[in-house]
Amino acid sequence: MSFLPRGATGLSQGVRARPSRGRFRAGRGGRKGLAPEDHLAGDSGAERSPQATRARFGRAHRGLVVVHEKPAYVTRASPKSAKVALVSGGGSGHEPLHSGFVGYGMLDAACPGQIFTSPTPDQISAAAEAVDGGSGVLFIVKNYAGDVMNFEMAAESFAGKSASILVQDDVAVESASGRSSRRGVAGTLVVEKIVGAAAEAGEDLAVCAALGERTARACASMGAALTSCTIPAAGKPTFEIGEGEMELGVGIHGEAGRRRVPLAPADIIAAELTAAVLDDLQPRKDEPLLLLVNGFGGTPLLELYLMYETVSRRLEADGLVIARSLVGNYVTSLEMAGCSVTLARLDDELLRLWDAPVHTAALHWGR
Repeated sequence: MSFLPRGATGLSQGVRARPSRGRFRAGRGGRKGLAPEDHLAGDSGAERSPQATRARFGRAHRGLVVVHEKPAYVTRASPKSAKVALVSGGGSGHEPLHSGFVGYGMLDAACPGQIFTSPTPDQISAAAEAVDGGSGVLFIVKNYAGDVMNFEMAAESFAGKSASILVQDDVAVESASGRSSRRGVAGTLVVEKIVGAAAEAGEDLAVCAALGERTARACASMGAALTSCTIPAAGKPTFEIGEGEMELGVGIHGEAGRRRVPLAPADIIAAELTAAVLDDLQPRKDEPLLLLVNGFGGTPLLELYLMYETVSRRLEADGLVIARSLVGNYVTSLEMAGCSVTLARLDDELLRLWDAPVHTAALHWGR
């Protein structure tokens, strides 16, 4: 499936085939791409386990990160001790979140759980103890029950100074309780980048925590999916989407969205996502915005850039200022086809921190 118009070809148009899901070969019935039961790593489930993935990640980025096991966490290869340490984490399957953001200007440690499963308190505690240099540890937590509970348990057992930030940027989830029910999604990247820059500059724990809370409140996101995703252990999609349908407001763990609608071209999808995000943020006309178009893992970059162009033109037509942009696969959901749109309201301080140098496996500029 594609964000591009029906029956079209080229950069501004496209095909409507389902995304590839397995070995790079002809699948059943001659279809090129991946059958759901296929995978790249061989016939052993262990070869595509989170532990094997961590080992490969560490091998690919040696000199940048160190992968620890028993319990599992990832730290910088060249730690900086005289600073507030940032620790985050969550289930595997969302790569490069969070391990891909360990490095200069972002996280000091990341705790990867099993696929779509929260890291355990002992993982989080071990990571915090490993990176604490005496200035305190700031936990950045996405708003999911398991993540919140396990990070709270780890913080309670941690002997040093600590604080926590809760990221709740998914506007697709709303209830009578308001923002407290929202999931943490792609806005997590924005929080980790801005707070990471502040910590790198030597700001103390209280300042970093306040910046994190401010940034988290300034972010809003909503996604759309053209397919579901398949957890390897389950061997079947987390939910079914028929041909010619799409899911608005989908979650990054394969949660069904706000509503099921007919498949639409990029301009209509962009209008839905942008309207929901703007309705929440209510930015001023002169206020600098960060626009992040994030792929869920199964959508080509050419389509993500199409979505970016469509959203950015819509925002500019409304007189809004896109001060910074980011497009790519940063907070994924295995092989799900689709994307999310995140907007963040920035002021001069947040812009400066966003622009500050960063050197991680997934983000790298200015250094």
